[in-house]
Amino acid sequence: MELILWRHAQAEDGTPDASRRLTARGTKDAAAVGAWLRRQVGDEAVTVLSSPTRRTMQTAEALGIAVEPSEALGPEAQADAVLAVAGWPAAREGVVVVVGHGPWIGQVAARLLTGRDEPWPFAKGALWWFGWGKGDDGHAAVRLKAVLSPDLLR
Repeated sequence: MELILWRHAQAEDGTPDASRRLTARGTKDAAAVGAWLRRQVGDEAVTVLSSPTRRTMQTAEALGIAVEPSEALGPEAQADAVLAVAGWPAAREGVVVVVGHGPWIGQVAARLLTGRDEPWPFAKGALWWFGWGKGDDGHAAVRLKAVLSPDLLR
């Protein structure tokens, strides 16, 4: 299984929070990252899960694959719930893309790499791509495959 954590792109300020939409820059960044990601995953089976907020759904839709909204991935989500919904580490096959929010998305990344829930910064529109498989010693291990900021695609 592979897990991609993708933070929503830049959104407008305002209320209600769940209705905030992407800015023009956010839309452009989501499209660029979505296009890059489509090229990388190719024909692999991809599941896209998203917080149901407008900005996360808009970001996820930039991938051009059907999106499954999940209340468990909302702004107040916890790392345990995110990993359970994603099926990490091996409940699903293929690639699972989770589109969500700070600060929990950075906490999930920190847990996967260090085993601790730390408040790691995670840029808007950025993604972190993790794999699960055997390490060099033959034991199951998390592998960090890629980290991408939309700034790299401009």
